[in-house]
Amino acid sequence: MNVRQVKTFCRGLPATRERLLGAPENILVYSVGAKNFAWFKTSEPERWRFSFRVTPERFVELTDMPGVKPARYMARFHWITIVDVATFPAGYLRELVVWAHGRAAGGLTRRRRLELGL
Repeated sequence: MNVRQVKTFCRGLPATRERLLGAPENILVYSVGAKNFAWFKTSEPERWRFSFRVTPERFVELTDMPGVKPARYMARFHWITIVDVATFPAGYLRELVVWAHGRAAGGLTRRRRLELGL
């Protein structure tokens, strides 16, 4: 998957909102409700690096892979950064992003999930 395909996939998840945060953050954020589940960095030198949350077990597994590293400032919450999404297996990436979306949606109140149709 390339960057455009990942962006389209994230936008297509239920109740997902995409928003661009300008300087100093410079990130394109994907969230469900008020909970972020993924983002792209939009400024150099880290342009189009993709970050999202994973399980603690997968965090250890994935950070041992080339091109995947702990997300800056968010590693303690088990977020990873994929340096180049085009080199990462597409099916596995979809599975991980769907899990991150579900985890974020699960953190919402029952009432809020119902409002969003989840």
